[in-house]
Amino acid sequence: QVQLVESGGGLEQAGGSLRLSCAASGRTLSTYVMGWFRQAPGKEREFVAAITWSSGSTYYADSVEGRFTISRDNAKNTVYLQMNSLKSEDTAVYHCALDKYGDGHYDYWGQGTQVTVSS
Repeated sequence: QVQLVESGGGLEQAGGSLRLSCAASGRTLSTYVMGWFRQAPGKEREFVAAITWSSGSTYYADSVEGRFTISRDNAKNTVYLQMNSLKSEDTAVYHCALDKYGDGHYDYWGQGTQVTVSS
């Protein structure tokens, strides 16, 4: 089993920055990809960013490209999401997720952390 715990959410003004963290514990040795998703009230969950654990290759949604940066610390089994130039439309619950086998299916999910951006 794998446990994912997010932290770092909160209330920020538009144009500001926040950094989210996701600590993974448990059987994480075969982690292939870790990603961030978000879900705003009344909307479907959407992909935000992902990082390949071994190579560090990164992928972003068009809506956050150039503003958000995903990174990881292999030694700490932690992935980060640096969010800059925040917009009100970034308001959502942010979840991290883990794809153990690189098959595009995220097997484990965190509980989420709320990000609220005031305009």
